[in-house]
Parts: sequence; structure tokens; C-alpha cells
Amino acid sequence: MEAQSAQDRPQDKSPIFQQIKDYLLGEIASGRWKEGDVVPSEQALVRQFGVSRMTVNRAVRELTAEQVLVRRQGSGTYVAPQKYQATLVEIRNIADEIRARGKLHASRVVLLRAEPADEALAAEFMLEPGATLFHSLIVHCENDTPIQLEDRWVDPACAPAYLEQDFTSITPNEHLTSVAPLQGAAYTIEAQPAPPDAAQLLGIDASLPCLVLHRRTTSAGRVASVVTMWHPGHLARFTGTV
Repeated sequence: MEAQSAQDRPQDKSPIFQQIKDYLLGEIASGRWKEGDVVPSEQALVRQFGVSRMTVNRAVRELTAEQVLVRRQGSGTYVAPQKYQATLVEIRNIADEIRARGKLHASRVVLLRAEPADEALAAEFMLEPGATLFHSLIVHCENDTPIQLEDRWVDPACAPAYLEQDFTSITPNEHLTSVAPLQGAAYTIEAQPAPPDAAQLLGIDASLPCLVLHRRTTSAGRVASVVTMWHPGHLARFTGTV
């Protein structure tokens, strides 16, 4: 079914070019359009959305600049290859790390639901406050000892089936890697005392310091996930090479 024209979408207050970008990104994130697939022509999008060629051109031009789409002269516009960017801290699956040490990984799902984004989260995701995000809170254990509290928010456009996953069998990292290939990441690492609720879930005294990793990842031109991971300071160490 074709998208409604601009006049038929009064409830959506985002600019029309952004609505077109979101539509194109959504088709890629859902897997309906894959790397190398041709996307509808600008003229087809003009008819579909009932807007000017200039508006459609801006949406396509911006996605091309963001390396989500690629234009080929005389051929059309295609879904671009995903470009992976290395960071100082390798993004690894915690379950794989634990198993590599010869230990047993287990996880406990504390929370898994949809929630509205507050202003701070909306800013990180570049969405409007109140936009729906998926929220998970998971305790990861090594041989029954809690070693990480993962507090993660996910854009539903990048992982629409996130809430349907069994995160005692797979990790959010595994699911997101399969449905929203990593395009880039930004992170901070700092030492902080654990808040009382985090300390309780980690089974540590609230006065003990934690190593806290805050990371924002992007996929297909969107912020896919924002996660804060709390690690008991006496059990954690970050390593890396450059």
C-alpha cells in the first residue's frame, strides 16, 4: 500500500523530507531493502508522497551524504554497502567474552518494554520527546556472579522485533548485530559510584565504584541503540589496541 500524501498526515509534525527519509530508512532497517537493492526513483517518491521533487531530492541527497544510499549516474539510487568503523573499545558480545574465559554466561531480564523518550534520550536518538523507544534492563552473570548491568534503549525502526526476543538465550548485542549492522559508535568510560538500584542488582555495596561504559551506536543512518553498562570496579577491566 502506498504512503499517504503529505496532506493526509496532519498528526506527523516532522518535516516532509524527514518523513521521506524515515520511510526509506525504515525499509532498509526492516530488511525489505538490502545492500545493493535499487530504491524507488525520485519521481516515484514524488507520486507516493504527493510532494515536490525538491523535497524528495533533499531526502535522497541527505541519505546519500550519510552513505546510506549511493547514486549511480544513469542507473538509479541503491542501498549503499554498510561501512563499519573501528573504535578503541571493540564491541563484543559479553556472552562470547565470558565463554572465551572458560566460564558460564547467564542473564536475567529485569525489564523489557516500550517507553516514551524523555528529552535527554530523545536528543541522543535525534527524535522528538515522547517518541516510543524499546527499553531493556539485563543483568549478565559469569558463573552466577553479576558482572554487568546493561541498561539499553533501542529505536524500534532499527529493531522492530526487539521486544519479542528471549534475552536469556541471546544477548541484545547478538540480536542488534543481526538486524541493525553497525555503522558507527561513540562512547565514554568513567568511574562512578553505583546508584542504589544498580548496586542491588549487581549485588555490591553502593559505596563501591563501578566502571561505566556509555555507548551510542548507529545503523543505516539512524541512532540504533543507546546503552549504559555498569561493571563492579573490582571485577572489570577494559583493554584494547590501536
